[in-house]
Amino acid sequence: MAVPGPGNSIALRVKSPSDVGAASALAAAVGAAGATLTGLDVVESAQRFLLIDITCNTADAAHAARVQQSLEQLDGVSVQSVTDRTFSMHLGGKIGVVPTVALDDRDNLSRAYTPGVARVCLAIAEDPAQARRLTTKGHTVAVVTDGSAVLGLGSIGPAAALPVMEGKAALFKHFGGVDAWPVCLDTQDTEEIIRVVKAIAPSYGGINLEDIAAPRCFEIERRLRDELKIPVFHDDQHGTAVITLAALHNALRVVGKELDSVRIVIAGAGAAGSAITRLLLAAGAARVIVYGKEGAVSAGGEQPDPNRAWLAAHTNQSRFTGPLSAALAGADVFIGVSAPGIVSEADVESMAPDAVVFALANPDPEVDPAAAARHAAVVATGRSDFPNQINNVLVFPGFFRGLLDSGAADFSDAMLMAAAQAIADRVTPAELSAAYIVPSVFDPGVAPAVAAAVAAAAGPASAPAAAQ
Repeated sequence: MAVPGPGNSIALRVKSPSDVGAASALAAAVGAAGATLTGLDVVESAQRFLLIDITCNTADAAHAARVQQSLEQLDGVSVQSVTDRTFSMHLGGKIGVVPTVALDDRDNLSRAYTPGVARVCLAIAEDPAQARRLTTKGHTVAVVTDGSAVLGLGSIGPAAALPVMEGKAALFKHFGGVDAWPVCLDTQDTEEIIRVVKAIAPSYGGINLEDIAAPRCFEIERRLRDELKIPVFHDDQHGTAVITLAALHNALRVVGKELDSVRIVIAGAGAAGSAITRLLLAAGAARVIVYGKEGAVSAGGEQPDPNRAWLAAHTNQSRFTGPLSAALAGADVFIGVSAPGIVSEADVESMAPDAVVFALANPDPEVDPAAAARHAAVVATGRSDFPNQINNVLVFPGFFRGLLDSGAADFSDAMLMAAAQAIADRVTPAELSAAYIVPSVFDPGVAPAVAAAVAAAAGPASAPAAAQ
């Protein structure tokens, strides 16, 4: 179901005969190849030729090659170069270190570094809590991964995970004003990951765990939250849960249903599905069935891990054991965080009137969004090329900003729910519709609203934690 998108954008420099209709012919050739034209600029105009830069979105590398072939089939046209714009953006990495103080003379250097810095070191040695005020610790997060569950790519290792972690760090800074740095670990051993993260923790005000496979991620998060005095947040779990709850708040407002009365089917019992389930239950959901690879999670029998045992004890009270398609019949809400193509159009048609479908598998959702929209009242995906993108970037920058500002040592369900409500409230009643249930990721008010809500939920008891 690959469609042209900015993730596969290319730039082509084309030499064309100097003709008044050259630009139109090139644009038509791009369209005929099925690409989306995003820019066309004449960079050089000579007596007999034109140099024209074309940018367009394609579906994949093979599609890009077809675009090039389509252009070269025009009389007198030759493609001089083709550039993958995504790879170009990543050249040299996406983040760097920028000093926040002037280092332009001997006096400033003496204060920023030796000998003056020694006085600051001794102040922190005497009172470790001062590290939050006198260093980057109070606004810096480590983005930690072992590369075992990266996006939809699976276990590709720490080096291959680095571009994602760099991107995460850039989003932290851009949207939340939080400095973040990738920490990609060359181990998938649970105990070693815990040991390393504890060892590096003194430099950071918080830890964001990212793309660590289940069920190992549950134990790593639990242990680190218990053993560190700084927040440890697994975005694949809690960030996804918060934005899903925010979107569901507004989707149910659109269809006039209440969370405590709807029947919810969740596909995916891993990190995201488990966290979504826990937060929905905490927020008041009462009828939830979760599906894993083996079918409906249900009480009775042996469970493969403590997380699955918790799901079995707290969901599917009727002990339903039928297939996913049977569970969807009459259901009000479907939330998918699993695999592409597991739900058919007929399955969506069998759901209750005014159904809500969140098909969040990326890049290919559980059901074709266009097919789902023929029957469901509200449809959301994890993709940017459909309405209602469920995107964690609406959560983690502001959430960590609130944690750091409040000095909280941990977070609670109350803080997660407060963040979800803050996001939902950014969509005003006048704006709310079936095609607009979450704010734009570029809404500058989202992160501050989330930060304020999290800090308020943390309460006055929160105080800057001692250095850990």
